[in-house]
Amino acid sequence: MELSIRIADVVTVLVYLLAMVAAGFYFSRRNLTTEDYFVGNRSFSGWVIGLSMLGTIVSSATFLALPAAAFILDWRMLTVNLVVPFIAVLAVIVFIPFFRRGKLTSAFEYLGERYGVVPRMYGTVSFIILQIIRMAQILFLVSIVIQFFTGISIVWVIIAIGLFIGFYTYMGGIQAVIWTDVIQAMILIIGGGICIYWISIELPGGLPEIFEVGKAHNKFSLGSMEFNLGERTFYTMIILGIINWLGIFAGDQNMVQRYVSSRSTREAQKATIIYSMIALPMWTLFFFVGTGLFVFYLSSPDPVVAGLDADQVLPYFIFSEIPPVITGIIISAVIAASMSTMDSGINAISTVTVVDFMKPWLARNREDAYYLRSAHWVVSVVTVLVVIGAISFSLMDKESMNDISLIVTSVFGGCLMGLFLMGFFTQRIDGYSATVALILAVVVNIYLGLGLLGVLPSYLTLNIHSYWVIALVNGTFIILAYFIGVVRGKSKKSLEGLTVWTMKRGSQS
Repeated sequence: MELSIRIADVVTVLVYLLAMVAAGFYFSRRNLTTEDYFVGNRSFSGWVIGLSMLGTIVSSATFLALPAAAFILDWRMLTVNLVVPFIAVLAVIVFIPFFRRGKLTSAFEYLGERYGVVPRMYGTVSFIILQIIRMAQILFLVSIVIQFFTGISIVWVIIAIGLFIGFYTYMGGIQAVIWTDVIQAMILIIGGGICIYWISIELPGGLPEIFEVGKAHNKFSLGSMEFNLGERTFYTMIILGIINWLGIFAGDQNMVQRYVSSRSTREAQKATIIYSMIALPMWTLFFFVGTGLFVFYLSSPDPVVAGLDADQVLPYFIFSEIPPVITGIIISAVIAASMSTMDSGINAISTVTVVDFMKPWLARNREDAYYLRSAHWVVSVVTVLVVIGAISFSLMDKESMNDISLIVTSVFGGCLMGLFLMGFFTQRIDGYSATVALILAVVVNIYLGLGLLGVLPSYLTLNIHSYWVIALVNGTFIILAYFIGVVRGKSKKSLEGLTVWTMKRGSQS
C-alpha cells in the first residue's frame, strides 16, 4: 500500500513544531547567566519537574521500540521497568537530599567531592558518550516515522529533525527544555491512547479481543520464570532493571539536573513520586499498543507488514488506518517523545562540559558570560555528533531498537552506579581505592566489550550475554574498591555530608 502526505497532517505537525520554536525564543530572553541556562534559577515546582522527568526518560524508544518488542515477542522488556517505584523511594529518601546539598549543578561534582579528579572525569566522559549514543538511537527512531510521512530519504530527515531540536535547545536552555517536556509528555500520553482506541475500534471484537487473542498467544508474558542468567527470563530482566534504574536515579545527569532545578527538596521529592506513578502505566500502555497491533494484523493480514521491521509496524498502522489530523497528532506525539529526550540530553551534556571540564580545568576563572557562550557552542557540537550517530544507526542491522538500547547501556555503562552507591553508602572507600578499582574495572569493561564485538578469539572470550556486562563491571569495581579500602584502612579525608552516615539532617534546601 502506498502512503501519501496529507495536508491536514502536515498542518497539525507544523503547528506543534512552531510552538516549540516559539518556546525556545521566549525562554532565550531569560537566559542571562549559566545558572539560568543550566538549572532555571532553581525555581521549578514538583509537578512541572515530574512531567519533565517523564518526557526526558520516556522517549521515542517508548513510542516505537516498546510496541515493536511486544509485537514480535511479549512483555518481558516491561519487566525491566517494574522496579521503578521501589528505586524511586530510595531516591526520595537518599539520593535527592545528597544532590540538594549546597548549590550542585552536575551529578559529577559529587564524585569530585567524594573521590577526587579521576572518578569525576570518568563519570563525566561516560555520561557524555552514553547520552550521544542514546540520542542518536532516538533520533533514528523518530526519523523512521517522518520518512513514512514524507517519503524523504531518512538521512535528510535525521539531519532536519536533529538540527531543529538542537536549535530550540540552543536558544532556550533548561527552561525551554523543562516546559516543552511537560507539553511533550502530555502529547505522548494522548498519542498512545489514540493508538489503542483506534486499534480496538478496527477489531471486530474490540478491546476484549486484544486481551483474548493476546492471552492465547502468550503475548502478555513477562518472560520465563526459569532462573537462567544467559536468557531474557523474568529474573534476568528484574536484576538488569535494578542495576539500570539505580544508575539513573543515583547519578544520571538528566535526573540530577531536575532534582537541583526544583525550588526545594520537598518539590524534588514530589516530582520523583509523580514521575514514578505515571511512568509505569505509560510503559504498560505502549506494550499494550504492540499487542494490539499483533492482534489487529492477525485478524486483518497485510502483506506489507510481513516485509517491515518491527519498529516500522506502528508507523505503518498510523498512516494506513488512522484519518488525517488525528494522524498528525500522533506524529506530533512521536516527534515530541524524541524532542523531550534529546533536548534534555543536549542541555545536560553542555552543563557537565562547562561545570566539570571548563570551570575546574580547561578555562578557569572566566566570566560567567564566557561559560554561557561555551554552553551554546557545546550544544551545537553535540547536535552534529548526534546526527552523525543517527545516520550510522540507520545503516545497521538490528532486531529492535529497544534491544540495541539495552545492549549499548550494558556495554558502555561502566562503573557509574557503583561509584555513586559506594560513595553514598560506605566510608571505607577513599579516592585512591576508587581510582585504582575504577581503572581495573574499565579494563574488564574493555575486555568484555571486545569479546562481544567478536574482536577477540573465542578461547579468550567470556561467554556471557551483553546485558550482563554492566553488572560484571560494577560488581568488579565494588569488590575491588571495598577490598582496597579495607586494606588501606579508614580514609583520613573528612566525609562530612558525603555519605548517609555523615549526612547532617536539614543540610539540604
